Amino acid sequence: MLYFKNDYSEGAHPLVLEHLLKTNLEKLDGYGEDTYSASAKEKIRNAINCPGADIYFIGGGTQTNQVVIATMLSRHEGVIAATTGHIACHEAGAIEYTSHKVITVPQYDGKIKAEDVQTLCENFYADDSHDHMVFPGMVYISHPTEYGTLYTKAELAELSAVCRRYSLPLFLDGARLGYALASNTDLTLSDIASLCDVFYIGGTKCGALCGEAVVFTKNNCPKHFVTLIKQHGALMAKGRVLGVQFDALFTNNLYLELSKNAIETALLLKDAFAEKGYRFFINSPTNQIFIILENEHKKKIEEKVAISFWEKYDDNHSVVRFATSWATSKEDVQKLIELL
Repeated sequence: MLYFKNDYSEGAHPLVLEHLLKTNLEKLDGYGEDTYSASAKEKIRNAINCPGADIYFIGGGTQTNQVVIATMLSRHEGVIAATTGHIACHEAGAIEYTSHKVITVPQYDGKIKAEDVQTLCENFYADDSHDHMVFPGMVYISHPTEYGTLYTKAELAELSAVCRRYSLPLFLDGARLGYALASNTDLTLSDIASLCDVFYIGGTKCGALCGEAVVFTKNNCPKHFVTLIKQHGALMAKGRVLGVQFDALFTNNLYLELSKNAIETALLLKDAFAEKGYRFFINSPTNQIFIILENEHKKKIEEKVAISFWEKYDDNHSVVRFATSWATSKEDVQKLIELL
């Protein structure tokens, strides 16, 4: 069975496992107070060119989104996101569970536009009854988006400017950030740190067993953030497990180097789909490939390939996702191409 269902099916990169094994019997402080977590944080600060950044490690993406959003918003505020945003679609209402509404705006290939955020805020404050409504309190985006698309530096700058105008923190979900950085993009880690108020560097989907690194870039970390993480059940006693992994990922540029494999294998597969006449649902430049398949054809492929159903296209066709990762082999890509 060939596996192109997601980008977190494998365990961890060998160098990450090696670092975990090498440090396994060391006696270290808990809750992220260990020396390897401190080392990883310093390496990340250097990588993002933000020496004053506050950095914390959390086990997974949904936990990270919930903790960051819930602790940065006031009780009367909600978070603005694309209709297709991960927090709006694929997190089981985790944000609403904390009593914060997800306020959706239109999506354009998975992205949101600064002008729509501007219009939403203008209309909200122009309404004489806005004191009876949920206030916009934050803007959430992901990079790459749910459709594997990327923001340009200009687009992120425009969003950042609108957020400044309305005092809205700009939060970037970087669950697949490594694959964005390895793509043909003009947006760097330093740009993200400069233009966003908070973002996270995804480890779970990019070479780690688990873990995300939350980065506050504007001296804006919520007070007693560690306590708040613990209240949400997201503080690991063995915080070393996360710190050691990120210490490895940010040594010798490993995070970017291992992410390149996902892009290289995805490009091989995309070229093959195009050559064989398959229809693309969207033009994704990263590791997620969205194809329109006739339903009977989809069933035939699924006999030998694990893929993800994405959405219904029409009565006879479905949109499916093929995902590559840091560990996808060119041999498996070639087998899939032959099968197609």
